[in-house]
Amino acid sequence: MQFAALVRIAQEVVSAAQRRLPPEVRSVATAVPVCYETVPNDAILAEGWEPDILGLFVGHEHGGELRDDFAPLPPQILLFLENLWDYAEGDTGIYRDEVRLTYLHELGHYLGWDEDEVAERGLE
Repeated sequence: MQFAALVRIAQEVVSAAQRRLPPEVRSVATAVPVCYETVPNDAILAEGWEPDILGLFVGHEHGGELRDDFAPLPPQILLFLENLWDYAEGDTGIYRDEVRLTYLHELGHYLGWDEDEVAERGLE
């Protein structure tokens, strides 16, 4: 599938996921940008991430902008759409499910949840 079509589907899925969030979380979720990339770039790979990673949260956690040691990047959620498409093995339904799950997983990191807390909420 062409990248533009993958982006269009992913944007629809993310918007729908945001609409389903509780209002207090929704306002926070819609404030963090979601960037749609094909695959991780060289800088991400140089940090030790696997080339088939599905998504990544970068930047400071929600509220972290008030700390002195916050990350130099603004918060953003990266979704690697070609990796998600490959993971879904070309099945649009699975792709949509994985985009939603990956988005919510990375949103959890933005909210300050560690891997265990994300898993407890079923977002792994």
